Amino acid sequence: MAVKHKHSDVYSMYFCTFTCYEWMHLFEMTNSYDLVYRWFNILKEEKIEIIGYVIMPNHVHFILYFPEAGFNLNKILSNAKRFIAYEIINRLEYANDTNTLKILHDGLTEREKKKKQLHKVFRDSFDAKPIFSEKFLIQKLNYIHYNPVTGKWRLAPDFISYEHSSASLYEEGIIRHFKPKSYKDL
Repeated sequence: MAVKHKHSDVYSMYFCTFTCYEWMHLFEMTNSYDLVYRWFNILKEEKIEIIGYVIMPNHVHFILYFPEAGFNLNKILSNAKRFIAYEIINRLEYANDTNTLKILHDGLTEREKKKKQLHKVFRDSFDAKPIFSEKFLIQKLNYIHYNPVTGKWRLAPDFISYEHSSASLYEEGIIRHFKPKSYKDL
């Protein structure tokens, strides 16, 4: 069973990741990149800034900035995963992808089945690391932006060309290097 960890709202910026069940390429298979963008728009409406992101075929990395304390990161990410999971399942059902639906159903634990959950779309946990310095922020932005062309991934000719990343927005000056109001905001 996954251990629940309450993330502190002392830090105003977090590097986060969540991953598809068994590292399956569910975003790619269902062309669900738009679901993450819709979630980002919801966050923006709630005055949460997306500092950087990359949506990979089987996982998402992003940096969130909370201008005010009092947020519940666990709830924000749990709601996102739930919303996106329902839509991915709908797309798999519409495509009649019974093989993938069976894999996602068979991945459920007994506890999840008792809670009436039907499919396991994402891994239980997510990663969230507080960003406490400009150096760490830049390191994580570089990690995010180079992810599509690093290691086994060759999703674009260069990191700026990958369409589901904020890298080109930085390169084109649409997003300027993020500067918090003060470094204690980091």
